[in-house]
Amino acid sequence: MAFSLKEWVFTTDHKRIGVLYLIGALAAFAVAGIMAMLMRIELHSPGPDLTSNPNDYNVWLYFHGAAMILGFQIPALLGYLANYCVPLMIGARDVAFPRLNAFSVWLFFGGIVMALLTFVVPDPPDIMWTGYPPYSIKTAGNTAFYTFTVLLIGFSSILGGINFLTTVVYLRAPGLGWNQLNIFVWSIVAAFVIQLIFVPVLGVAVTMLSLDKYLGTHFFNPANGGDVLIYQNLFWFYSHPAVYVILLPFIGITFDIIATFARNRVFNYKAAVYGGIGGVLLLSGEVWVHHLYTAGMPDWLRLGQMVSTLLISVPVGLLMISLLGTLYRGSISFRTPNLYALAVNFTFLIGGLTGIPLAMAPLDLNLSDTYFIPGHFHYVMAVSGTFAIFGAIYYLFPKMTGRMYSEVLGWTGFILTFIGINLVFFPMMIAGLYGMPRRYFDYEQFPQVAGLQLFMSLGSVVILLGAIVILWSWIHGLLKGAKAPDNPWGSKSLEWTTQSPPPPGNWVEVPKLSPDWGPYAYGK
Repeated sequence: MAFSLKEWVFTTDHKRIGVLYLIGALAAFAVAGIMAMLMRIELHSPGPDLTSNPNDYNVWLYFHGAAMILGFQIPALLGYLANYCVPLMIGARDVAFPRLNAFSVWLFFGGIVMALLTFVVPDPPDIMWTGYPPYSIKTAGNTAFYTFTVLLIGFSSILGGINFLTTVVYLRAPGLGWNQLNIFVWSIVAAFVIQLIFVPVLGVAVTMLSLDKYLGTHFFNPANGGDVLIYQNLFWFYSHPAVYVILLPFIGITFDIIATFARNRVFNYKAAVYGGIGGVLLLSGEVWVHHLYTAGMPDWLRLGQMVSTLLISVPVGLLMISLLGTLYRGSISFRTPNLYALAVNFTFLIGGLTGIPLAMAPLDLNLSDTYFIPGHFHYVMAVSGTFAIFGAIYYLFPKMTGRMYSEVLGWTGFILTFIGINLVFFPMMIAGLYGMPRRYFDYEQFPQVAGLQLFMSLGSVVILLGAIVILWSWIHGLLKGAKAPDNPWGSKSLEWTTQSPPPPGNWVEVPKLSPDWGPYAYGK
């Protein structure tokens, strides 16, 4: 598509809107990565290094968490991938509400701009991405920036949910039944259902936070009848389901990549859809209290939440078994997108196995708020989700640009990042077992982890090198890559049946599908 600034700003084309989401998400990822590097430089040795002001570290920590989750992963999965892939995968010319779709992306950019103002206001937010009171109310940091950032991105997600659920229900190509949908489409449907149910709860929580701080209400002030645990319950009532808002789409796109590069059908398709995705959807709102084991609650409640937390591993396990089964006896091609998809299996397995002890209250009471927690959730969500997003960008690169990337650069970037993340996050869990608390600006009182902290900081440099190579591979492919055929991967999925890049309206004629058509019909 020829570049025209006016056309991109006022576009209602779902593909261009998807690319706009991708640009914003990658910008958020870059800034979040810089914040992570600042923290790792600060932590590479005991005592002050970059700054002697703990509030500076709190700002870095706030922006890293908020930008990675709210600015990168959720918009990349529910904005970029949903916009670019879903209409093409279901044979639609566009989404159901194109103008609403355009409005949602600009709300997202408004949230990004609001977040970036953190670096120019004299009182930047310093409350991490959780915003826990009473600190978020008493701090001199600008909590309102946090509230409005969350609300803007939240409204964007709600509009996206309405749009894509309507699109999948009503705009599927003639003959395309529910059991013929890509796993990714199913995962997007489930993720947006979760968003529509739980995002308003987060919006209420952060609004109450600002009302307490700026208008003198007392929702979270125990001295006036409030309770700080109200906020924690509301926050995690959304934020743990948000884990599955990220998990389901990244598992969904991983299914499509693995099926394509293994040239195999999805193993146990209906069990993955109805047992895996459906089971996660049903249980996602029942497990938030395990984030509050140390907040003070009766043992019977801890026991119930422990059981429900362990129970949700069953549908997730069904998804992983189906992923691995899809590889069985496949003709596997180790192209760059598939390297990332295979790495998702590895990193998610480590994250899942380390989550089992955290589900058990007696163990979690000792591990809570140690480095074990961020080590675990970086494996299960941050790294696995990011690998799936990067794999999807490589997978869709020929379709988006009409050009091929360099496999040498793709492999190099993958190897560096894969090594780097294991150098950083596995030692993090070991440091947690040694008792190192999370969110600490300094650790002179924990000399036993000094060597591990230096090791993790060196590992972060490897990740940075990998990220630079990955970015260069995309720029090089865009400028100098060979012309891509319409279906370079030999995929059976519907999005690869149109030209690369797809024209406005996606197809000259909307495809009509036979009852035996399927996106994973390899071998037929």
